[in-house]
Amino acid sequence: MAKRSHTSLTKLSLVLFLLSVFPCSSKAYHDRLQLKETNLTLYFHDFSSGPNATSAVVTGIPGRVWSYSSFGTIIFADDPITAGPNKNSPQIARGQGIYATASLDGANSQILYSIVFTNQVYNGSTLEIQGRVLNFDSVAETAVVGGTGKFRFASGFATFETVSFDVTLFYSVTRCNITVLHY
Repeated sequence: MAKRSHTSLTKLSLVLFLLSVFPCSSKAYHDRLQLKETNLTLYFHDFSSGPNATSAVVTGIPGRVWSYSSFGTIIFADDPITAGPNKNSPQIARGQGIYATASLDGANSQILYSIVFTNQVYNGSTLEIQGRVLNFDSVAETAVVGGTGKFRFASGFATFETVSFDVTLFYSVTRCNITVLHY
């Protein structure tokens, strides 16, 4: 019994020694773990018709109209994201994901979206957006639930607001404001 107690004390002494040599409260360690806040404004360009469509209805409830405001409709998207509202603005990311109309009255959707950055500053990083969006609100808000690359451990929120919609081309521009905390 005494030998076992001696071994435990030796291990405890070693741990205490290592903590004194490599303190967890060092400035470098502390700075590395400080949360950063990043605020972004991005513009999604969605073409929902034509040969270069960036979103498409893929399924819905048989016998019902498949539309953004019809329960059970599922839409996939791969939209270009630019730094400004003009479609000729520099592309900085892609918005890739799915949204499904999730309420019987068509008032809200469930979205799962990845913002995949392609610009120099955040190239290869992603932000993951998930949650309920009210379809008919002028500004919709949802959660940022994660990220990769420069946005590891991201959490925050995103708001979406339609800036313009061309009914003849089925082309819309949506402003997305994002606030995230990340390491």
